Amino acid sequence: MDRDSVFQALADANRRAILDRLATRNGQTLSALTGVLDISRQAVTKHLKVLEEAGLVIAVRKGRERLHYLNPVPIHTEAIRWLTRFERTPIKALAALAEVDGREDDR
Repeated sequence: MDRDSVFQALADANRRAILDRLATRNGQTLSALTGVLDISRQAVTKHLKVLEEAGLVIAVRKGRERLHYLNPVPIHTEAIRWLTRFERTPIKALAALAEVDGREDDR
């Protein structure tokens, strides 16, 4: 799994719909997922493959069925990486603003 594959997987609305569906009810079969999406079974299969390659979905064979489970770790990892990058500046700015505001109260 690499960062680009996570973002590429999330870029498609159908793949996000699959992830949303699995977040609502984990461990679904291909048939169950196909039944709620307005795309063909083959298209769902292709989307699941992309999601699996990105590490966002884990498929587990149970008897004759293949159950698909959401793996939120890659999304969480990227979210934390991006959020921490962008929140440092606002926190520093707020701290500096609070410091300036505190000085004005001393006058």
